[in-house]
Amino acid sequence: MNSTKFSKLSLSNDMLLNLEKIGYAQMTPIQSEALPFILDGKDVIAQAKTGSGKTAAFGIGLLSKLEVKKFRVQSLILCPTRELADQVAKELRILAKFAHNIKILTLCGGAAFGPQLGSLRHGAHIIVGTPGRILKHLDKETLNLENLNMLILDEADRMLDMGFIEEIQKVIAYAPKERQTLLFSATYPDEIQSMSKTLQNNAISVKTESIEVVNKITERFYEVEGDKLQSMVNIFSTFNPSNVIVFCNTKVETDEVAKRLQKMNIDALALHGDMEQYDRNDVLVQFSNSSARVLVATDVAARGLDIKELAMVVNYDLPHGEETYTHRIGRTGRAGAEGLACTLYTHFEDEKIAEYRDEKRLFEDVTTLKVQNNFEMRPKNVTLVIEGGKKDKLRAGDILGALTGDAGLKGSSIGKIDIYDRQAYVAIDRAFIDEAQKRLSKGKIKSKKFSVWIL
Repeated sequence: MNSTKFSKLSLSNDMLLNLEKIGYAQMTPIQSEALPFILDGKDVIAQAKTGSGKTAAFGIGLLSKLEVKKFRVQSLILCPTRELADQVAKELRILAKFAHNIKILTLCGGAAFGPQLGSLRHGAHIIVGTPGRILKHLDKETLNLENLNMLILDEADRMLDMGFIEEIQKVIAYAPKERQTLLFSATYPDEIQSMSKTLQNNAISVKTESIEVVNKITERFYEVEGDKLQSMVNIFSTFNPSNVIVFCNTKVETDEVAKRLQKMNIDALALHGDMEQYDRNDVLVQFSNSSARVLVATDVAARGLDIKELAMVVNYDLPHGEETYTHRIGRTGRAGAEGLACTLYTHFEDEKIAEYRDEKRLFEDVTTLKVQNNFEMRPKNVTLVIEGGKKDKLRAGDILGALTGDAGLKGSSIGKIDIYDRQAYVAIDRAFIDEAQKRLSKGKIKSKKFSVWIL
């Protein structure tokens, strides 16, 4: 399909109007290539990198086929991580605004089983989740897939890397054989081809890598002899990024690096798989709303993070292979912005680093980095937590109104507002955070008093 207009597809007027309203002016390459086949009911195996618009590609397809009046699970999306599942569900809810009462539910590990059970009893049209938790609900018969007509595997290559293949096969055993199956993957290893043959029926292959715009990323490599952490701080002081993700290979090192950076007056937060869900939420909210400038993470934890503008990526540890390296640095330089990726290595890693040497990558002397005494990295905002959320019928407009009304803040000092079931997070300019907390604690939101504290 040559045209990139959504109006060329067999979509309802309501959906087209919603797409226009939410800013979907034209299709991305993966959408224009895959959507005609998806809408035609074909099984599709699609190769597309993160940020290519793949969620909307399968999201528009499944929402077009949804029977809203039929309150049964009709679509299941399997994701490798909780963060990606949350991101997918969030985008689907925006796409689903063209119709009333479309219920989208996330089922992921790390969250309490009981509340999920309660939500399932109320029914859902679309389930988004991780294989392990989905399987647990199926085994306990709290989730029924007999009405499923579309199964989607998002970032299938990553699910294979994480050892989910057995759980995926068990989940699929619960699904009807007569269904449409979509498989999205950033890479096409042999295992993906084998998976497609097992799960799909005459799948149509769609690859858009050749026509997608390549991220503009400057790649710099530094050999470190002394303290690796100090060298990374020198990278920060040289380039002064607005925000940065630092990748470590282990959970223990992730915690250690974050703690050492904090002692050096660099605002850093750690993210890894051993953290409780509420702690992960706190970290992700703060990083995405500019209340923290540095996120130190493992590869698995950072998979699927929805950070639209990331100034820098640092490989504190060398990744396990070129493919992981590409995934890491691909988070910066999106949407036409220029990104920067810096990698640290020691002379003991000369053999590994040889794989990365080419004419495009810059191998520079670590002594060229700026050493700045008393260097600090403080965030623009601080996060205010309100002990009330969706269950209390709180909306972003209610919170904004309370802050700009009784609390007396200017709209320009209020940043991103994230609302969860029981809590709301508000980014406040750090110069006004104490005043905002004080006034909101004494005041009311929607005629109710809520506990308010600084994260």
